[in-house]
Amino acid sequence: MQNMQILGGLVVIIMLPLVARPTQSASYVFTHFETAPESTGISSKPYAVILSVLLSNYCLYGYDTAAHLTEETKGADRTGPIAILSSIGIISFFGWAYNLALTFSIQDPNYLYDPNNETGGGLVPAQIIYDAFHRRYQSATGAVVFMCIIWGSFFFCGLSVTASAARVVYALSRDKGIPFSPIWRKIHPKYKVPRNAVWLCAVIGMLLGLPILKLDVIFTAIISISTIGWVGGYAVPIFARLVMAEKNFKPGPFYLGRARRPVCLVAFLWICYTCSAFLLPTVYPITWDTFNYAPVALGLVLSLVMLWWVLDARKWFKGPVRNIDVNNGI
Repeated sequence: MQNMQILGGLVVIIMLPLVARPTQSASYVFTHFETAPESTGISSKPYAVILSVLLSNYCLYGYDTAAHLTEETKGADRTGPIAILSSIGIISFFGWAYNLALTFSIQDPNYLYDPNNETGGGLVPAQIIYDAFHRRYQSATGAVVFMCIIWGSFFFCGLSVTASAARVVYALSRDKGIPFSPIWRKIHPKYKVPRNAVWLCAVIGMLLGLPILKLDVIFTAIISISTIGWVGGYAVPIFARLVMAEKNFKPGPFYLGRARRPVCLVAFLWICYTCSAFLLPTVYPITWDTFNYAPVALGLVLSLVMLWWVLDARKWFKGPVRNIDVNNGI
């Protein structure tokens, strides 16, 4: 699955600039700044820079999947951090390459945000691909093929997210931390996977995706909430490590040494910044159709969780269930 994503990404990254020749100049790609106030309502360059981190951060946090796999690998205390760093490196490389391929392939910058263009001015990457093929071959067939490749990558990404979410549900149910835990932690006797947890995540994903077919603002809210949820979760142990006395910490084989506190401080501040950015409006003027509902939904979810904790969960949830005897090594 990952090989297909990498292969498809390479095809788009390499072939698109070749089709779009002549391409934009390097000075345009690396120095031109476009806020597109006509379509976004945003003319402030600092605000546009703040919003520009949203997509990159959502993609970079793919290391979360690598973290979920650590308990299923041998030597996880060493291979886990290596997998996380490798994931960040690969994502960074392909992300930069994809963005460069798109920006170099722009044909008419003013046409990208035109509400009367082929994508209604709202799907800039798709419009770039369409313009490149239509200008070169007077046909959109190649653009459709490229969009299918990108759609396939999204589909496989969705499978990865579902698998990762199922692991989280299984882990929480194993620790008796969610309702109906015995159902979700049940392992299929033949395939040795938590099938019920997988189906639960798949159904929830499909239900959340249905409103997106009608309202784009739902997609923004879901992406924002999901990113804040898993990124914010990392802020807790990072902050704890930042303030923890060194005598109370036992380092493992992957240890930052003297760099530990500066790295933790930068990571914690970066998480606070990115989580705050995901709560900001992305389109102006603010209306019912453009409002970022992430703060409302996040506040509602946190309120329900805290209410559940105060009224019920604190009476029986005691934290992770130990399934390994440290003294005997079993």
